[in-house]
Amino acid sequence: MPKTLADIKKSLDAHLGKRLHLKANGGRKKTIERSGTLSETYRAVFVVELDQDENAFERVSYSYADILTEAVEITILEDDNQEAFLVK
Repeated sequence: MPKTLADIKKSLDAHLGKRLHLKANGGRKKTIERSGTLSETYRAVFVVELDQDENAFERVSYSYADILTEAVEITILEDDNQEAFLVK
């Protein structure tokens, strides 16, 4: 598990353009699960382009602190939708 925000950003930079599965804490015992593509990383946030057939939103963004505090868990997927890399 990455220890710093910089480590998290580096690991996500290495997976730009890849498919992922996102599990986020929605509050009050709700968990939000979404699938999409990691499209951009910025200094403090990363952007995920969501699959349009499953979601009403086009894209979502989360901060690296969300991953560090385990509010968001990301699973990078291989081409055949097999789990390859887990960021949590």
